[in-house]
Amino acid sequence: MAGKRKAKRVVEDLSKPSKWRLQHGGFSEPVRAADPETGTPVAHRRAVDALGMMLANGTITPQMHEAGCIFRTLFRSAALDSIATTQFVRVGGATADIMSTRQVDARRRVARAMDALGGHGSPAGSAIWFVVGLEMSIREWSARQGWCGRAVPQPIASGMLVAGLGILAMHFGLTAGSQAA
Repeated sequence: MAGKRKAKRVVEDLSKPSKWRLQHGGFSEPVRAADPETGTPVAHRRAVDALGMMLANGTITPQMHEAGCIFRTLFRSAALDSIATTQFVRVGGATADIMSTRQVDARRRVARAMDALGGHGSPAGSAIWFVVGLEMSIREWSARQGWCGRAVPQPIASGMLVAGLGILAMHFGLTAGSQAA
């Protein structure tokens, strides 16, 4: 009697990113190192973000990349991203969230940077807020953002981001002839 054939089981290579993960962006080359706890050799792969890809392509300068990293760090410290967290320490009878002095300072610095970019409604300000701060892809932001009822073409959106990063580099004092804020 003929029995049912078993389907061949496809074994996924766990040393490489999955097909699903690769469709959402690339990875840098693996960096080989030893695991600090066990000493076994491991390969670290780093997801490449928009700023990293632009730096690797030569679209932006290292100073622009550094300015973007500073803005992203301030944005996260200011807790302006859409990630909601639970307070571990709850004060009885409190009605408002208490912000730390670090968050307040980071929010002030982000506000000054956004003013230097022309505000949230300016092309450079919007590009920096969404692509660098909220870590949205340039393609996603350009499809979402529009002026005069039309979507922004991706090459123009990339140019807006480059212009914003140049302004941020000047604002943070990373380029010659600029003052730190």
